[in-house]
Amino acid sequence: MNKAFAVALALAVATSLAVRAAGPRTFTVEPAQSKALIEVGKSGAFSFAGHTHEVEAPLTSGVVHLDPDNPSRADVRLEFNAAALRVTGKGESPDDVPKVTQTMLSDMVLDVKKFPSITFESTAVGGKGDVAGKLTIHGTTKPITATVAWKVTGDTLTATGTFSITQTDFGIKPISVGGVVKVKDELNITFTIAARER
Repeated sequence: MNKAFAVALALAVATSLAVRAAGPRTFTVEPAQSKALIEVGKSGAFSFAGHTHEVEAPLTSGVVHLDPDNPSRADVRLEFNAAALRVTGKGESPDDVPKVTQTMLSDMVLDVKKFPSITFESTAVGGKGDVAGKLTIHGTTKPITATVAWKVTGDTLTATGTFSITQTDFGIKPISVGGVVKVKDELNITFTIAARER
């Protein structure tokens, strides 16, 4: 009887754990392990003389809701501090980094004093890893679709992805120098998100 009871108890615990593991799960983004990288290219007659700027956008906060049994019901919300964006210095002259950063944060581009946050809210998750949502930059909200690969290991979720936007869609005029060298309108963005179940 004792052995039968032990087996029954073990089965009950295993069943309970399985039930708790199933269904929707909530993951909180870990900002220190998450970031987005923005590739800012050059265009114009003398663009060959320039280089691509790389900008890092650290995450402020974020939440991911994921139902392993129904991934299409997942939803994501991310927030970035626009004033914390920084030029990484990759391929840059050290003297240029503060100048480029100051211009990027000024009212000529992001105007971070007026628009301090950049946010993303998902609206749909596709079966092939596409995540559609609303991106808000510079006070303007536009739909985007990102290609995302994610995995869940224990209580940790990691996701990587890419998408592109155009600055003019968000009311930002690409910077031009003398009309011959200017920043490209299109920006290519890659991101890594690390989140833990709470």
